[in-house]
Amino acid sequence: MKPLNTLLKSALLSATLVTTGYSLPVAAQSYPPVVQQLIDRGVSIKGTFDAPGGMIGYVGDMQGRGVAFYLTPDKEHVVVGPMLDEKGNNLTEPKIQELVLGPQNENAWRQLEDADWVRDGDADAPVVIYTFTDPNCPYCHRFRQAAEPWIDAGRVQLRHILVGILKQDSLPKAATIIGSENPSAALAENQESYSEGGIEVDRQVVSNHAKQIQGNNQLMTSLGLSATPSTYYRNSNGNVLKKQGAPRPNEMEEIMGSKMP
Repeated sequence: MKPLNTLLKSALLSATLVTTGYSLPVAAQSYPPVVQQLIDRGVSIKGTFDAPGGMIGYVGDMQGRGVAFYLTPDKEHVVVGPMLDEKGNNLTEPKIQELVLGPQNENAWRQLEDADWVRDGDADAPVVIYTFTDPNCPYCHRFRQAAEPWIDAGRVQLRHILVGILKQDSLPKAATIIGSENPSAALAENQESYSEGGIEVDRQVVSNHAKQIQGNNQLMTSLGLSATPSTYYRNSNGNVLKKQGAPRPNEMEEIMGSKMP
């Protein structure tokens, strides 16, 4: 059997049975011993729910990642991973979204609102989307191209949280953009001249604004993000969702909040 930590950090692609051969003192048993094993390995329990088959479902967080497991009726075993019904529907994913990812994303949204970002689009556009952007990121460049119809139609404003992580001149470029007299225009300049190397770095501006980009880098890390673009948006139900990496074409309408103009 693989180490339990490895199983929990996996993408929950398979179910694994975990058993316990010991018991804790009664005073310490706020959870059954087998559940306590997972807590001791870093799982923070966020909620429980009644599951099929007389099992109890648990949803938790481990290093910023949602995990789920099911306690069997004998309370001596847990099954780690997703549960499917007879039609193949994933019964676990909605609970992870409700109890772990939803609250995490709402908290992230509040932090993004207060971050140093550059507006791209009409300030009165009804749909606001936050995206972490590295000036040298080809996928950020393509995402902006894909979003252009919605931006030009006045439906969407992208709020770019500029970071500098990909190349040596990423931070200087990002600082040049955010510290310019017109950051939105500087952002557009970098987009338009991307294939020629992007915006020209202004060293004086960089020295005055590098800390803002460093702060954005730290924010990105604190949210557990590892790719640009990483994008936060609200779906039709008002829930904050997250997309790491460039969205696929069939995901754009959901992220943009409407059909392509």
